[in-house]
Amino acid sequence: MTDTTDARDTTDAPATTNAPAGTRKLIVLDMAGTTVADGGLVERAFERAAERLGVTPGTPDHEEKLRYVRDTMGESKISVFRHLFGSEESAQRANAAFEEAYGDLVDGGLVAPLPGAQEAIEQLRADGRTVVLTTGFARVTQDAILDALGWRDLTDLTLCPADAGGRGRPYPDMVLAAFLRTGAVADVADVVVAGDTAYDMLSGRRAGAGLVAGVLTGAHDRAALAGHGATHVLGSVAELPAVLAAAGPAGPARPAHRAEPA
Repeated sequence: MTDTTDARDTTDAPATTNAPAGTRKLIVLDMAGTTVADGGLVERAFERAAERLGVTPGTPDHEEKLRYVRDTMGESKISVFRHLFGSEESAQRANAAFEEAYGDLVDGGLVAPLPGAQEAIEQLRADGRTVVLTTGFARVTQDAILDALGWRDLTDLTLCPADAGGRGRPYPDMVLAAFLRTGAVADVADVVVAGDTAYDMLSGRRAGAGLVAGVLTGAHDRAALAGHGATHVLGSVAELPAVLAAAGPAGPARPAHRAEPA
């Protein structure tokens, strides 16, 4: 069943604006879990990085840290490591080791576009919309993924936390940076945000985006997405162009197909 539930929730966010569909010209998309399938590389790269810092696989400490990594999917990785390892020096060492390990795995051909993601981005741009890809990874890792997929020219802009002052999700900074740097819309309420984690939802709502879509192809389930502010929950990002195209001029985007309640 196609899952395009209108899962409205105003948790920690302003009310959704009834903006005409024609004004929704800026689309901010997450990468891993939303447009990119990485086959669990985040966990594999974390395990390599943690081992370098003396965290032995199979120990309670390792399991506790790995659980936190899973729970905070979508958050800026350096923020995750600051929480896990305490000192800034240790966090930076862990982050550097993680980025190196993830880059090696990416170079090994272990990333791919999620089904329909590239086609959805191409359709959004053909419809006259500006598309921005965002990530919680560092720029070097983001670029490695873009190169591996041949996506350097697929979108109008790509952003990592460093491009937005250093703060990643759940802060709204990358969404607001996309708004400011592209100039694609006149009001943040005309921005569309899509991602697979609760942190994506919080980031979009805190930025004032008028449509915040959670997708079920990544880390978090329907309850987590809706509970953190998703206005819509979709089966995948491939459904987004149809959802936007189906939006009437007098109200917000509506589900393209009937779906079960969130």
